[in-house]
Amino acid sequence: MFSSPILPLPPLPSPSFLSHRTLKNGDNAFFVPLGNNSSTSSRKGRRRVVTVSRASTAPVLPFKFFEPPKAEESSLLSELEPADPDFYKIGYVRSMRAYGVEFMEGPNGFGVYASKDVEPLRRARVIMEIPLELMLTISQKLPWMFFPDIIPVGHPIFDIINSTKPETDWDLRLACLLLYSFDVEGNFWQLYGDFLPSPEECTSLLLAHKDDLLELQDTDLASKMEEQQKRAIEFWEKHWHSAAPLKIKRLACDAERFLWALSIVQSRAVNMQIRVGALVQDANMLVPYADMLNHSFQPNCFLHWRFKDRMLEVMINAGQRIKKGEEMTINYMSGQKNNIYMERYGFSSPTNPWDVINFSSNAKIHLDSYLSVFNISGLPEEFYHNSLLSSEEDNKFVDGAVIAAARTLPTWSDGDVPPVPSTERRSARELQEDCYRLLLEFPTTLEQDWQILDSNPDASRTCEAAIKYRLHRKLFLKKVIQALELYQERILF
Repeated sequence: MFSSPILPLPPLPSPSFLSHRTLKNGDNAFFVPLGNNSSTSSRKGRRRVVTVSRASTAPVLPFKFFEPPKAEESSLLSELEPADPDFYKIGYVRSMRAYGVEFMEGPNGFGVYASKDVEPLRRARVIMEIPLELMLTISQKLPWMFFPDIIPVGHPIFDIINSTKPETDWDLRLACLLLYSFDVEGNFWQLYGDFLPSPEECTSLLLAHKDDLLELQDTDLASKMEEQQKRAIEFWEKHWHSAAPLKIKRLACDAERFLWALSIVQSRAVNMQIRVGALVQDANMLVPYADMLNHSFQPNCFLHWRFKDRMLEVMINAGQRIKKGEEMTINYMSGQKNNIYMERYGFSSPTNPWDVINFSSNAKIHLDSYLSVFNISGLPEEFYHNSLLSSEEDNKFVDGAVIAAARTLPTWSDGDVPPVPSTERRSARELQEDCYRLLLEFPTTLEQDWQILDSNPDASRTCEAAIKYRLHRKLFLKKVIQALELYQERILF
């Protein structure tokens, strides 16, 4: 029935790995998995705490001096739990393979972590193999081609897909395909859908209310998201009308269901060129398991299509050293500002090396001097921090925001003409004043944003993401101010 025999599941961490957690009553606790159940509603409560008396496990030592040292509680272990065994099983019986990694679930969703130390190699190393049969893919150009082709001839969902605009509506097409896969009996995505985030867990602004969009304090981004919401709702109303056949109505009984599917597609799809036999296609793809990889601006993994076996591989970068417990990440997009990440994925970062500040001042600083102060090397499109030449203090200070400043600060460079220190300091102060002015334009301060987040633990995920977006913008401006301050102190006379 299956393309490969059922292999044993990878061993889950022993329950005793959390037994060092000390409770207030003096007992130790560890987690015991309960029975398997793949429903979304039961996943949160699948683990129960069992207490074991300390006196029953080890004798009490009479002197503190002879007691073994207590291991410090790892914040990673306290927040993350191993993925449900069913999460592995539904993929392993369908030829999905993972090597040296484990899927963990925490407050912010799933992540992929190294289960052992990885020594650097001269070539890339495979850690995941996902066959084409598990994916949902659709070609980017007409005629629409599906791999695998799960839509039967004459099904009305194809007419809906065919009505979309080829140039811009890739996400609408893939959302329709995703909703249809949930309705196909025995389809893999019926099972995998239980592990996708629910509408309440999504941070996509497609699901945000108008009040949440106001929390962005970015009118351009808020209006753009309102337009996207309107586009999605109009598409749903056009095709999910009262006269639509039942086989279409049950795919998305309301607009919220379609918006959720669209948010899943936008935040998890990858666009890449694949080869199936002799056919080469640019395709939009939903790739299970690989979509659990989180984003990093300095990723340790990348995606690769192995056309011979019709598989997508997740590979560790050549020469990459990874420690056990370290998260495996990929780069979702390169060269994009925070508003683009927020628009598509629902997150932002204060250390985005591609973020931009629109300065109004005419002041400029010397580019080469700024780069030398912070040991930044490379061409503008490939700036990186040379940590080997920096002190420990600088290695802690220099991050993506400092590199972004090197790209966005107004600079000058005139051959061998050296900078004048007094002029450079005056220009740096003017640019700092510009940053302070931009901070004052926000209705709230940095401290107020932190207070709002701390005082509203039950806020929706979209509201929290919106507040963090403006918070990250302010942290970026503050970092640039600090970098300019250090530049004034260290510039050569």
